[in-house]
Amino acid sequence: MAARVRALPDIAGLSAGEFGTTATPGPGGRVEGVAVRPEGVEVGVVVRYGRPIPDIAADVRAAVLAARGGVPDSGDGVRVWVADIDLAEAGTRR
Repeated sequence: MAARVRALPDIAGLSAGEFGTTATPGPGGRVEGVAVRPEGVEVGVVVRYGRPIPDIAADVRAAVLAARGGVPDSGDGVRVWVADIDLAEAGTRR
């Protein structure tokens, strides 16, 4: 899931949040920025400046749902929260 979200063009990175709670144990350590919980999946992202955030969040949800594998359907689904906006390329976009 994390790799699919990172691969999206509007995603600058993943975020575990201020207290590091958006994470899931995985092979080789914690996967920061994606928390798989019984009630659903939570994803923390840093977005690139440019597109509307609701459109980016919809892309993140679609990427997670495509990769979800064993995530149960009974949860609330995919919750996306934006930790920050990367303005590095803001001046170059028109």
